[in-house]
Amino acid sequence: MFRRRPLDRPVEAARRLTAGRLTLEVAGGSVVGHRYPENYDVLHVDDELPLAVVCDGMGEGEGSRAAGATAARTFVDQVRAAWPTVDAAGLRAATTETQRRVRRAGAAHAGLTGCTLTALVVEPAGGQGWLVQLGDSRAYRLRDGMLELVTVDHTMAWLGLLHGWWTADSPEAARARYQLLRYVGHPDAPDPDLLCVPLRRGDTWLLCTDGVSDQLGYHRLRDLLAARRDPARTVRALLDASLDAGGEDNATAVVLRVHPALPAPR
Repeated sequence: MFRRRPLDRPVEAARRLTAGRLTLEVAGGSVVGHRYPENYDVLHVDDELPLAVVCDGMGEGEGSRAAGATAARTFVDQVRAAWPTVDAAGLRAATTETQRRVRRAGAAHAGLTGCTLTALVVEPAGGQGWLVQLGDSRAYRLRDGMLELVTVDHTMAWLGLLHGWWTADSPEAARARYQLLRYVGHPDAPDPDLLCVPLRRGDTWLLCTDGVSDQLGYHRLRDLLAARRDPARTVRALLDASLDAGGEDNATAVVLRVHPALPAPR
């Protein structure tokens, strides 16, 4: 078992939220890792809304910290202000405002100010959710024993693999892993990926930064998510495993499980 550090975010007990005929059980946590002295990941699991956000600051320093904190806070505020409306137009507008405020925050810093943003927002009726993504923090879905990567990485490495410019284990791919093509704070304010995803009873969703996905292979991720622990214990297991595998980056994870709605108390 690893030793906790002051900048780790403890994994709290899972929260239960009702969305239509579904109950959503969600928990999140973050660890600094072994490489960096500080944690530039930002995590938000909402107390009241079916909303979770992970951000990963680019680089080190105050610009990275400002980007992640500003992005998470702004996006959450925009979703709350629009609630109960959740649609593509509103989420695109929320991301546009997030981009604007991160760029404004960056004006006070000499270095790079930017971050990834991956969010899951579930509609009040519960039948579907929306993924919002800029960068390379990921969203996975475990359904009927099969783990799927639902998002794509907005990196030069991913683009090069798709076009066959290099192989996954080549030096070129390794160098391109950290060349983000889209991120929050980009001077051109690129559009996010917006994905409308159905929610089914039994689904498990994982949002994570690359401190998790780069350290844990497909089968390890699937086995940890399929263990059917409660979300808080699953998050702890994911973060422990990322540290045991090297802890080469800040690592953040949110796990959301979908259940039938609990019957109303009599």
